[in-house]
Amino acid sequence: MFPNKVKQAWAEGRPVINGWLGIGNPFVAEIMAAAGFDSLTIDAQHGFLDYSDACAMLQAMRASGVTPLARVPWREPGAIMKLLDAGVQGIICPMVNTAEEAAEFASYCRYPPHGTRSFGPTRVNFATPNYYAQANDEVLVIAMIETQEAFDNLDAICATPGIDGVYIGPADLTLGLSNGALPPGQDREEPEMVAAIQRIQAAAAKAGIGAAIHTGGPDYAAKAIGWGFNMATIAADTTLLTSGSKAVVAEARQPTHRAGIDPLALLQRLLITGAAGALGNVARDHLAPLATELRLSDIEPVIDLRPHEQFVQADLGDAQAMRDLVQGCD
Repeated sequence: MFPNKVKQAWAEGRPVINGWLGIGNPFVAEIMAAAGFDSLTIDAQHGFLDYSDACAMLQAMRASGVTPLARVPWREPGAIMKLLDAGVQGIICPMVNTAEEAAEFASYCRYPPHGTRSFGPTRVNFATPNYYAQANDEVLVIAMIETQEAFDNLDAICATPGIDGVYIGPADLTLGLSNGALPPGQDREEPEMVAAIQRIQAAAAKAGIGAAIHTGGPDYAAKAIGWGFNMATIAADTTLLTSGSKAVVAEARQPTHRAGIDPLALLQRLLITGAAGALGNVARDHLAPLATELRLSDIEPVIDLRPHEQFVQADLGDAQAMRDLVQGCD
């Protein structure tokens, strides 16, 4: 279990791809752990789970070798210490607003003389041989920057002994810095929010600690890593399940799938036949640019769609309808 692979990656200058677990189910955690993430964070703040769920999820993830982290509900010593005893290798704490709060949070994660953590590593002793001797050096302590107060105290928080990194929750940070004028959400593009996000990364880098951010997917994550972030959360189990389910249902409802006909093959057949007739000039004018866009043949479209009447429901004079027809194909 130790050494902490996230700490190792940060020390070597390698970015970490993090996943998010909000469903309190060990099988879901096991599936996510097998997907190739560097780390997975159990969300005990907003996730649909409790401590018993978290323990089973940690057991399910163990075989994969992924680094388990947890976001706690609050800066409360009992919750922090209990999750560490269960086996998480790092704690992400929400709403850390001052250097004093950061120091208090860090103390809960480490044994004396570096902190006030109570000794009782119930499960983690079995999962990690010689745990006590390594824990103070290997456990990650990450403070979330989410409010105007935290932003104003950013440099002091980053410089707090015992803090290993800061984590941006873009939704709360946006609400905090705009005083509710901007809606919550990830992947911020407003100039003032981009500037604030980059300011947090710069403060972390100056203090020699990690900078992490929650994103909506790989594209924004790549952008954040390009800005210098050391960790990007790219996906949550809830969003993957939601988007995947919606996508497969929407695809199944496409006329192309109901008819069992490959529209791309049909369009190719139309284009390479070269006849002229019933579709008329309007359809031809739309199909020729579409053929170019799809990098198919440059010859004029044929018109005889009568063998496929059950499939071609849309007006083929409508370029978007034809494009949708083609894009419904696997």
